[in-house]
Amino acid sequence: MGMAPAALAAIIFFGILTLWVPAYYPIAVFQAATFALASVAAWRGRHSLPRFAWPAVPFACGVLWGVIQWISGHTAYGFQTRLAILKWAAFLCVFLLGTSWFREEGTRHRFLSAMLWFGFLLSILATVQSFSAKGRVFWLFETPYTDFVMGPMLSSNDYAAFIEALLPAALYEAMCRRRGTLLHSTMAAVMYASVIVSASRAGVALTTAEMVLVPLLVWIRREPIGASTGVRSLRIAILVVVLVAVVGAGPLWNRILEPDPMAGRREFAQSSWQMAISHPWMGVGLGTWSTVYPAYALVDLGMTVNEAHDDWLQWTAEGGFPFGVMMVSLFLWSLRPAFRSVWGLGVIAVFLHALVDYPFARPALGAWPILVLSMIAASEGGRKHVGRP
Repeated sequence: MGMAPAALAAIIFFGILTLWVPAYYPIAVFQAATFALASVAAWRGRHSLPRFAWPAVPFACGVLWGVIQWISGHTAYGFQTRLAILKWAAFLCVFLLGTSWFREEGTRHRFLSAMLWFGFLLSILATVQSFSAKGRVFWLFETPYTDFVMGPMLSSNDYAAFIEALLPAALYEAMCRRRGTLLHSTMAAVMYASVIVSASRAGVALTTAEMVLVPLLVWIRREPIGASTGVRSLRIAILVVVLVAVVGAGPLWNRILEPDPMAGRREFAQSSWQMAISHPWMGVGLGTWSTVYPAYALVDLGMTVNEAHDDWLQWTAEGGFPFGVMMVSLFLWSLRPAFRSVWGLGVIAVFLHALVDYPFARPALGAWPILVLSMIAASEGGRKHVGRP
């Protein structure tokens, strides 16, 4: 893979494995290491610019918009905006590193394979842990929660977003490889079953859509494979049925039967919208939603509300409508290369999940789909490359 991409993988894996830590230092380590790696890469490549891709603009806008808010005083809490600037800077660095290094197909494929193995092993650990650890991370570290702690993630939605970004790549490999398809079929089935265990309703809906859409697109495109698409799809389906029968879907079913699945989220969304229209141009300040929220709260839940549970509305409330439009442009740009690649569809799934949760709130978790986004941007190569990652 090369030392530099391996270092990036180590940084990202560290960030994911420490998501549960209730302190800022893992985030600081993740961001500092990312900035250091980007600085070294920029120095080594100082005589050649990375290929331009539109997503760099919204990520850079996050940095510049936060700086403008901070300097001009258009923020409710300068400290939180400065932290948000660092988060967007980390996103920008991850994307630029990816588009620079993943233009070479072999490097891209090896890095994605490393991500798949990491996700596969973590999905096994998370599933076993959910049945036996009683809310402890890695069976060792106590948490305030007893339900739906999945591996190093304390939120079932965070875990589902993590898998959503990877699952299409595992499915694509299972459908299109000439050899080793059983391994990737197993990877895909295990990861999907782990989302069932997490009981994330949005996560199950989106990963189920991926399970259907990837084989369908492969069939439509008639990818060059040895066995038929139908045979491979049937094998994956059988593995999924067996694994889901083993892990069970009781907790998921109980959550589906809840009388009002949008309770709380609906009120947060209404408050966020009022926040946005009250500060339409500059927003309340990146990273300050939780600070401003009490002034717009419609309900008192008796607890601190840290995020809007809708990244799209939160981006608009914190950055104003211009920043919200910039983020929409990022999503719209991602559609074509994600569908052209097929294996990059997980980026779209995470963006859609952000309508009902906040996968981009945490730097390491947000960087996970951004890595995949950088791969599909690099693989486009001026719209010349389609197919294998």
